[in-house]
Amino acid sequence: MERVIFAGGCFWGLEHYFLEVKGIISTSVGYTGGCKEYPTYKEVCREDTGHAEAVEVVYDPSVTSFEELVKLFFKTHDPTQVNKQGPDVGSQYRSEIFYLNGEQKIISEKLIKMLEVKGYIVTTKVTKATTFWKAEEYHQDYYKKSHLKGR
Repeated sequence: MERVIFAGGCFWGLEHYFLEVKGIISTSVGYTGGCKEYPTYKEVCREDTGHAEAVEVVYDPSVTSFEELVKLFFKTHDPTQVNKQGPDVGSQYRSEIFYLNGEQKIISEKLIKMLEVKGYIVTTKVTKATTFWKAEEYHQDYYKKSHLKGR
């Protein structure tokens, strides 16, 4: 099993897309990239923790690759937006890949360059992962719990 952390807007939506991929073992939504230990949703929304809403994805690399997951990440949000996605505005909604090893960093940067060659101005940051703080339980599997799937 391998792990990766993505931030690309509201973590509910990102989690939903990754849960649909064959080879995904688990997902968790939470916060990362900031300075506050054990942040809460309210604290992150105030934008004073430095954290992004993020999704931790655990996957089987014999079934799906890191590169395929990054491609899905870029398809499911707008990587040209700065600190927003759709109606969600704030630094917690930034686009960022939190890599856990050198290979993840290289692949992420390669795919960003490919988008830039196509003319996109990509704002996605590629950052070494730090602590991932799991969000409150009511945020986990939110789409499934709230019956919003398919609306």
